[in-house]
Amino acid sequence: MLSLDPSGPEWDCPLGSKDLEEEGPWGGGSGLPPTGCFPGSWRQDVGLDCKGSPEGAEARAWTVYYYSLLQSCLQQAGLPETQDRSQVPRTGCPGAEVTLCVLGSPSTFLPVLLEGGVQSPGNMLLCLSPAWLMKMPAPGQPGEAALLVSKAVSFHPGGLTFLDDFVPPRRATYFLAGLGLGPGRGREAAELARDLTCPTGASAELARLLEDRLLTRQLLAQQGGVAVPATLAFTYKPPGLLRGGDASPGLRLVELSGKEGQKTLVKEEVEAFLRSEALGDILQVAVKLSGWRWRGRQALRLHSQAELGAVVDTVLALLEKLEEEESVLVEAVYPPVQLPCSDGPSPGPSLAVRVCAVVCRTQGDRPLLSKVVCGVGRGDRPLRHHNSLPRTLEAALAAVLALEAGLSAEQRGGCRAYTDFLGVDFALTAAGGVLTPVALELNGGLCLEACGALEGLWAAPRLGPAADEAAAAPLVETMLRRSARCLMEGKQLLVVGAGGVSKKFVWEAARDYGLQLHLVESDPNHFASQLVQTFIHFDMTEHRRDEENARLLAGLVRARGLKLDGCFSYWDDCLVLTALLCQELGLPCSSPAAMRLAKQKSLTQLHLLHHHGPPWPAPSLHAVPCCPLESEADVERAVHQVPLPGVMKLEFGAGAVGVRLVEDAPQCHEHFSRITRDLQGEADHPGIGLGWGNAMLLMEFVEGTEHDVDLVLFGGRLLAAFVSDNGPTRLPGFTETAACMPTGLAPEQEAQMVQAAFRCCLGCGLLDGVFNVELKLTGAGPRLIEINPRMGGFYLRDWILELYGVDLLLAAVMVACGLRPALPTRPRARGHLVGVMCLVSQHLQALSSTASRETLQALHDRGLLRLNLLEEALVPGEYEEPYCSVACAGPSPTEARLRLLGLCQGLGIDGPSYPVAHFLSHFK
Repeated sequence: MLSLDPSGPEWDCPLGSKDLEEEGPWGGGSGLPPTGCFPGSWRQDVGLDCKGSPEGAEARAWTVYYYSLLQSCLQQAGLPETQDRSQVPRTGCPGAEVTLCVLGSPSTFLPVLLEGGVQSPGNMLLCLSPAWLMKMPAPGQPGEAALLVSKAVSFHPGGLTFLDDFVPPRRATYFLAGLGLGPGRGREAAELARDLTCPTGASAELARLLEDRLLTRQLLAQQGGVAVPATLAFTYKPPGLLRGGDASPGLRLVELSGKEGQKTLVKEEVEAFLRSEALGDILQVAVKLSGWRWRGRQALRLHSQAELGAVVDTVLALLEKLEEEESVLVEAVYPPVQLPCSDGPSPGPSLAVRVCAVVCRTQGDRPLLSKVVCGVGRGDRPLRHHNSLPRTLEAALAAVLALEAGLSAEQRGGCRAYTDFLGVDFALTAAGGVLTPVALELNGGLCLEACGALEGLWAAPRLGPAADEAAAAPLVETMLRRSARCLMEGKQLLVVGAGGVSKKFVWEAARDYGLQLHLVESDPNHFASQLVQTFIHFDMTEHRRDEENARLLAGLVRARGLKLDGCFSYWDDCLVLTALLCQELGLPCSSPAAMRLAKQKSLTQLHLLHHHGPPWPAPSLHAVPCCPLESEADVERAVHQVPLPGVMKLEFGAGAVGVRLVEDAPQCHEHFSRITRDLQGEADHPGIGLGWGNAMLLMEFVEGTEHDVDLVLFGGRLLAAFVSDNGPTRLPGFTETAACMPTGLAPEQEAQMVQAAFRCCLGCGLLDGVFNVELKLTGAGPRLIEINPRMGGFYLRDWILELYGVDLLLAAVMVACGLRPALPTRPRARGHLVGVMCLVSQHLQALSSTASRETLQALHDRGLLRLNLLEEALVPGEYEEPYCSVACAGPSPTEARLRLLGLCQGLGIDGPSYPVAHFLSHFK
């Protein structure tokens, strides 16, 4: 709770919409900054001058002022003083690293800067002067410019900050600025933000629209369904966006063709408004100006509802000040919320309550409520917000996103300019014993600063909210996501192996990200051949010839003159070939030896069993005894070496095809004979690794719950990990039945699984890439099932993108280009997903009727389930893979599970031979 005193003569209304915005250069003001306003001591002899861009005396004074303001903010938050290391310039990797640049007041953006220092250390930069930045025309992109950073304050974990020079300058991948149209720094920031090659989180054009009270109130009422104050607006030559009639019964727009001779019209309209049902029991109205020019500098007048003449005179006086596209507003002043007092009526003044919220754009252009702060003018008790408030606040940003989607690039201030966060001011009024939020205005940094101030109350004593409650966290995640897009746009990548229907998302995502893909594929008629820049038909089904094929492919690539930034594969069969090809072409990739080690399952386990460290704990602790099988003699030897019951599987298999629990020696011989007879080569079951042969292995069966860990590694460092839970399988088979994300494991167990997966990857030499590790959690800790040295299959990429906003495909292609993926350090799930697999052998009747592909797709489109199609045709067979995954979302795993169970029962997916309730039992 923040304490406000709304008793000043210029306060907007008793509920306090924040009109008294910070004056100074970012708001369009000019002149010299105030002096002596920051108590505290810090070094003054720091290198604030930017070489090659000298500042005048006034501009220099403002740079010093903002540096002192930053030190004061850090000091109050209990954080160390900024260290000046500008004498030794940073070199970096221009054009190959994330650079999140903020230009504006430190107090406004401090929450973003500190969170950015945690999520992307050293890449969150604060520029205290426009002179620290420069625009350079972008080759091949007419009218657009790259933004270069020569000097900045960089932010790091623990609130550490450094004053840095960059030689050569860093190229911004995201820009966020304090904006204004006046003669000060706000205008310079607006010019810097216009028509950039990098994403921007705001522009003067968008800010001009969103901080116009009349326009935003119409927008919120029409598209967001948000309550706004009853308002009468006199608009002078309104912009096109305001034309189109009343937004709601309580919002009346009167268009004026001129400012003179309007007394009769004004009187008639004001009289009708003051007597209208829209005002209800309101006793006061406020008269004010609306428009960008009046942002933060206006005065207003309060009048009784009965003072018709005084209201009319005030409106006429303000009409003289209007310019085109500006308005005079007459709006309701709502009575303050009266909180009950246990000792009878309170002797003090009633409470004036303002709700200040920050809403951020997230993955898929969806709004997410980040933080709510309550501000009061009187009283000493906090107010808990109404349960319906969060949805109302998100509707505000949803309306803004819908508006921006219809604007041209010129109207937005550039093709990459979008509003990524929004401050929303609400008043709380009491009507009929119910608290009602009424939207007063939208703003940029003011609500963010207020939320940061609340977080700052807890910072110094280290007693405060957890890091995942930071108001700026979703915004920083969006900054990183848009930066990744910026870095990857136009990159040339070679894809080895197109995969099947389950990988259709690759081509859609590549188009969305602006990737230029070239494809090597064995099938000359593959649908993806029409979706890429270059298609190379090459038979690579015989993977025992991968080394020879890699040399041949490298020659084909060179002959076609392809200038590649990277090469990657997500298809099991092609992973070793891809590593060999990267080696031939000199492109980044994990080594072929590491890929071979991870690809051959018995080799993985046996290698890790002998990997005793240091460091401790060694990956040998997670490996499982096993024996490779190539002949009946190998089987006979293995049953005496591996404890039974055991698991038999294909050495190079995928999708759990041919995996079976074996209880004794006869079952081992029987299953080996069946597999060697039925699955001899690629033609017998394409896509499961038979191009490598049909050798098998026997490994010990370990009891426990099964889990997937999807990892992102770069340079041997763990950047991100996502753990999901699997349901019990239909023994003796091991085809997946059900899954849940995020994991329901306790935090300590989850950490054990992540570290086990990470250590196993490092133990095999997998240092760079996106990897999927399957483990079981036993009573003795995690045990390795297998490593898939590629992005997780089935539904995993889709679920992680939906829940965490992290795209494993984008991370994989960044690593393939030698770029560190731009990922948040602590991704937070935005809900829960629980899903079940459908099998043709079990669900053919349902999949042909009640749960047909068309029915499931329609339910997916309505948001009632999440469908991931894994196979194209309904073809039953003894060795099958799942046909599709059907999942339901919920705020808790229990709610998601119950929704899914009901859906499966209704669609005919649940049944005696396929008991969905049993498969979901692990997720209770």
